Amino acid sequence: MALLFAGTMTADPNDPFTAIIDAPFDSALSERYLVYAMSTITARSLPDLRDGLKPVHRRLLWAMRLLRLDPASGYKKCARVVGDVIGKYHPHGDQSVYDAMVRLAQTFSLRYPLVDGQGNFGNVDGDNAAAMRYTEARLTAAATDLMAGLDEGTVDFRPTYNGEEEEPEIFPGIFPNLLANGASGIAVGMATSIPPHNVAEIIGAATLLIDQPEASDADLLEHVTGPDFPTGGVVADSKAAIAEAYATGRGGFRVRSRWEKQDEGRGTWTIVVSEIPYGVQKSKLIEQIAALVNDKKLPILADVRDESDEQIRLVLEPRSRTVDPDVLMDSLFRLTELETRVSLNLNVLDATRTPRVMSLRQVLLAWNAHQIEVLIRRSQHRLGKIDDRIELLDGYIIAYLNLDRVIEIIRTEDEPKPVMMAEFELSDRQAEAILNMRLRSLRRLEEMELKRERARLADERKSLVALIDSPARQRTRLKRDLAGLLVKYGPETELGRRRTSIEEAGPAREIPLEAMIEREPITVILSQRGWIRAMSGHRDLAAADTLKFKEGDGPAFAFHSYTTDKLLLVLDNGRFFTLGGDKLPGGRGFGDPVGLMVDLDQGAEILTLLPARPDTRLLLAASDGRGFIAQTSEVIAETRKGRQVVNLKDKAKLKIVRSIPTGIEDKEIYVAAIGDNRKLVVFPLSELPEMTRGQGVALQRYRDGGLSDAIAFRFADGLSWPMGGETGRTRTESDLTAWRVARGAAGRMPPTGFPRSNRFD
Repeated sequence: MALLFAGTMTADPNDPFTAIIDAPFDSALSERYLVYAMSTITARSLPDLRDGLKPVHRRLLWAMRLLRLDPASGYKKCARVVGDVIGKYHPHGDQSVYDAMVRLAQTFSLRYPLVDGQGNFGNVDGDNAAAMRYTEARLTAAATDLMAGLDEGTVDFRPTYNGEEEEPEIFPGIFPNLLANGASGIAVGMATSIPPHNVAEIIGAATLLIDQPEASDADLLEHVTGPDFPTGGVVADSKAAIAEAYATGRGGFRVRSRWEKQDEGRGTWTIVVSEIPYGVQKSKLIEQIAALVNDKKLPILADVRDESDEQIRLVLEPRSRTVDPDVLMDSLFRLTELETRVSLNLNVLDATRTPRVMSLRQVLLAWNAHQIEVLIRRSQHRLGKIDDRIELLDGYIIAYLNLDRVIEIIRTEDEPKPVMMAEFELSDRQAEAILNMRLRSLRRLEEMELKRERARLADERKSLVALIDSPARQRTRLKRDLAGLLVKYGPETELGRRRTSIEEAGPAREIPLEAMIEREPITVILSQRGWIRAMSGHRDLAAADTLKFKEGDGPAFAFHSYTTDKLLLVLDNGRFFTLGGDKLPGGRGFGDPVGLMVDLDQGAEILTLLPARPDTRLLLAASDGRGFIAQTSEVIAETRKGRQVVNLKDKAKLKIVRSIPTGIEDKEIYVAAIGDNRKLVVFPLSELPEMTRGQGVALQRYRDGGLSDAIAFRFADGLSWPMGGETGRTRTESDLTAWRVARGAAGRMPPTGFPRSNRFD
């Protein structure tokens, strides 16, 4: 599809509408979008490798330099700086420019701040800075180091957007800002994310590459051990993972908070967090932790307190003194921003302003090459200044050697300048300088000073020429300059000491709920009407004060358990529910209806309540005689709606839920089943399938009636049942040969004395 515009061809040729041409819409759109994308990439979002700055930051620092806001001067209003920036150099919104300036001044955002702010510049809690009319600022020493050499011809200047001013294309200073302070930005189709590093380590790696340009990435990691964040913290990645990230220019770092266990006396303790990960707002972090406490998602944590002043201090109080501190912190690392991931994407603009993802080695090599170029340009600029000065000094010396004649020419000639130029072979500049000399400069002492200055400049010129012509001298000079920078940013200085430690640690463990709950004994009681409660301790189940119920209610199930246990509540319709031992209502009163904890099916009856012991199996059987084996871990339900485990036919109901003996080989375990018709069968457990859900297989065949009871037992021990009465005696039938049949048989009458209830217990 083409766009066709009609214009009057006789109109002003400068009118843009006379230049409209027919073009396909898609190609026209793509061309214009490409222009926009390139502008975003090269002039807004990606930092320059050489000075590590984006245009807005560079223009801010340049404007502050022109306002003479050096570290030794007084502060000036930020509104003044922002006004100069948007009026002369950066035609964008004042708030965006001020936000960029604020970040340059925040000690928790930049490892080496470039702006020294006075007033409210925000805080680590995430509070915004005060308005620009209330805050003041000046440059820091790091900013002056970054801009050092701007007046020495080291970089090119370009016109500003309106052509009225000039601004530097880059900053030439030797401060390694790209890696020292890092950068982040999103362009079109690409992004950058560079964490801050320690200047002393960067200098060490850069010096190594000056001496050994072929040094490997592994060699560099002997100096650059990892990021160094302004907020400290701990990098928990392995050396191999860090090396891979730096070698490819892509990766990330797991950053954890720094914490310690603090004893409070009498066996109690708290955890004190003194450093949080880079880029995390403290207020939001506290909200996350508090939400875990309020929502009871971390039962082993009781409280969190913010006791911070200028230094961060978060106090975490455990639920009890028996809580494992490492378990608590691993849980918090997984659930909150006490551990975060800081990405590494070394996507920068190289010396040709081309965006590239570079390795650490490539970045340092390119930065070294830039500093060599700056050194050469500074030397050439100084060489030009020296040549100009020597030219004038040579003219002055000629004038002193011929002082009487020069005075005579000045006094007698109407145009002394051309006469002196012809007689003494002077240049125009030399002759003009002689004519502009003051009378007091004609002292003898002045002549001697000129000769000494000329000799000194000649020596300096000689050394500069040698420097420009010798790459070896250039490398030596760069190493000397880096060593001078190390004096201010060395590891022994307050600003230069490493704040982030590198301590390899595995990923935060997924702690099971049981490990977060303090293990305490409880007595679980479920009434006939479905009221449940948990009394502390293992109570006497026969005591009258233990089994108190509402009028008309009575005991259904009562057993000893622990707060760390999961309890299986089973309905006769085959649905299983899971209750946490720590979440049961207390033992005061009669408890709460179990229906408040799970969604019970209407019309279904509670069949049993039992602890879900780990690594155990259950024998499940329905009234129609069908059943199977299920692993306890497979029938645990995590939701209120429970889990349908046994599928039932017609009017059948789940009747048997029994634990299968453990610590015995399956070949020694048998199943005994008895029907309502008082027929008994015994068969091996191996004949039953193990399932997670279903109907199972027939345990016994009935002509009428159904299953009465079933049990799993060790065949060698025989089958036992209570004798009845108050004696509490049991009877055991050890010879079960007569009832040993295949699964699904009809069976025969049980041994003499078997209970008339047709129950094994």
